[in-house]
Amino acid sequence: MKVNELTGWLDGKYPCRMAEDWDNVGLLVGDDEAEVRHVFLALDLTEQTLKEAIEAGADMIVTHHPMIFRGMKKINNHDFTGRKILSLIRHGIQYYAMHTNYDILGMAELSADYLKLRDRQVLTVTEETEQGAEGLGRTGFLPRRMTLQECGEFVKEAFSVPDVRVYGDPEMIVERAAVCTGSGKSMLSDVLEKKAQVYITGDIDYHTGIDAVAQGLAVIDAGHYGTEYIFMDAMKKTLEKQFPDLKISCARVKAPYTVLC
Repeated sequence: MKVNELTGWLDGKYPCRMAEDWDNVGLLVGDDEAEVRHVFLALDLTEQTLKEAIEAGADMIVTHHPMIFRGMKKINNHDFTGRKILSLIRHGIQYYAMHTNYDILGMAELSADYLKLRDRQVLTVTEETEQGAEGLGRTGFLPRRMTLQECGEFVKEAFSVPDVRVYGDPEMIVERAAVCTGSGKSMLSDVLEKKAQVYITGDIDYHTGIDAVAQGLAVIDAGHYGTEYIFMDAMKKTLEKQFPDLKISCARVKAPYTVLC
């Protein structure tokens, strides 16, 4: 099939226009008239990920995070982004990114599914549609009332991550939760407004964590990678169902850091 057939379908299901203004999504490197037979999925297009895709024989890569965020005046082998672009072109690999458009139209519900949230609402509304509100994150009720410590263990198991950081009293009872994958500290005011008792997200810095607790909100930081690598498996299932003749493979699941205890 042609690249534009696949990207056209993706844009129909996860429209690029739904992405945040600062974002950069869509076909970032490549020829939409090229043939695609093997799609490689990854959270980020690192040099290691690109090597995996080349070794797998992929002719298209789809990531969640865009490799290119800002304008580039030079594309050469002097920096890591330039090297990756040159390698993509050299190997005839097309590259597509779906970031905040997927956060809004895919990741928000997906993460709530992982946490089995009930009575869900959109955390931060970005657009009102005929079908209702769309936006980032979800709020809802956990499967049962639990202590914050139990909730931390529940989140670890739900996302299959080796560690989480918990801000708040471990014995605090929580029931109403909010979740936003990736980096969610900018949505803290919406979490407080929705009266969540615990916020599950990533990239929480020291001051944001203690300030949340001071306002009565517990926080569980499961990491940026830990809350978003689920993109790969979910998109693999989606594409396999829609395009059964297309080969789909995923980058190896491996956090970009090591925890030393």
